[in-house]
Amino acid sequence: MKKDFLDKQKKKLTAERNELVDSLLGRNDQFEKLGGATESGDDVDIASDTIDRTLLNSLGEADQFRLKLIDSALDRIVQGTYGTCLECGEQIAEARLEAIPYAPFCVNCQAKYERNR
Repeated sequence: MKKDFLDKQKKKLTAERNELVDSLLGRNDQFEKLGGATESGDDVDIASDTIDRTLLNSLGEADQFRLKLIDSALDRIVQGTYGTCLECGEQIAEARLEAIPYAPFCVNCQAKYERNR
């Protein structure tokens, strides 16, 4: 891969990583606020807080998974293997990496992975 493309992807991945970390830290603050809210209030308030907590938790898990993918992609840039499919070893199309810079698989292997899940 060309150095300018790798530099551009590294900047994009780093920016997305920083946004995710900030988002996860913000959710942590929201969890703390919700923690005190269940002590008082009627049944509707408690149910609403429980739903909020569940939603925040699921969003946090998805972001944590994406953060791992981003960290892995940044490691592959350092190792010189960025853009190589982890499954088949073929090059991942630059258009795919533009759209999903942390993509670990080429389109064909990603489709196989999703079918098997």
